[in-house]
Amino acid sequence: MLDVVAIQEILPHRFPFLLVDRVTEIDEGKSIKAYKNVSISEPVFEGHFPGHPIYPGVMIIEGMAQAGGVLAFKSASKEEQEAAKDKVVYFMSIDKCKFRNPVRPGDRLEYELEVIKHRGNIWVLDGKAYVDGKLVAEAELKAMIVEK
Repeated sequence: MLDVVAIQEILPHRFPFLLVDRVTEIDEGKSIKAYKNVSISEPVFEGHFPGHPIYPGVMIIEGMAQAGGVLAFKSASKEEQEAAKDKVVYFMSIDKCKFRNPVRPGDRLEYELEVIKHRGNIWVLDGKAYVDGKLVAEAELKAMIVEK
């Protein structure tokens, strides 16, 4: 389990773009479960949409990707983890993306990702996002770890 302080030691993202609050499970090289508490105080709700706040789908996918980045870095060897301080995860593709249900302020957005393929610095992940056990989004994410 990783709290937000430990997550910030891994990811370069910060408020308002750090989209993972906690990692609840991690099976290095295989899968991760994490979540984000969606709050009405987030700046995105000023314009999406006034009077009818909906958490943007692109933010859900980015949160999945950030959880995937934590998985990739935690799956690395100790030597690779030290070298990771000078690296960042870049998206290569987002495939099979579907949004199933809206996410609203007050929801706990739960991310579940599984490794489909990992070769060298390339990761392919099956990502799903849930609210109260109900699927809200899914996508296949391909990412590469590169030098900053």
